[in-house]
Amino acid sequence: MAKEEKSFGAVVYYWDEKPYFLLLKNTLKTTYWEFPKGHAEENENMLESAKREAIEETGIDNLVIVPGFKRVLRWFFRFKGQLIHKEAVYILLKARKEDRNKAKISEEHQEILWLDFEQAREKMKIKSNREMLEQAYQFITEFEKQKTLF
Repeated sequence: MAKEEKSFGAVVYYWDEKPYFLLLKNTLKTTYWEFPKGHAEENENMLESAKREAIEETGIDNLVIVPGFKRVLRWFFRFKGQLIHKEAVYILLKARKEDRNKAKISEEHQEILWLDFEQAREKMKIKSNREMLEQAYQFITEFEKQKTLF
């Protein structure tokens, strides 16, 4: 029987004529690019947990929740011989363009980058993360377009 594990994360972006996505380079066992995520602390809801994790892992403290975007990724992996069933719930967080240079690497990651969609898509090797990036890109593009209509 697999152990259940849940975490919360966020696709973080800023807008400058198009979205730029924040990616973190994880080098735990293998090297791959990902979005900020982590476990909830006591008495935290999904939004609080996802935002706190993004702040902790990026150093950007005034991220804004973009309503309407939520994606759930599920997968299995082994840790110390134990089969784990992981569920990660992601939301969308927007940074201010002027805060992009505040991003700093946490102790959990090796590198941090802001990339446009095509560059980010190229870095994302994990299929489910790449698909979520594509969904976020479509959502953000429509969201930002709606803002310019008013």
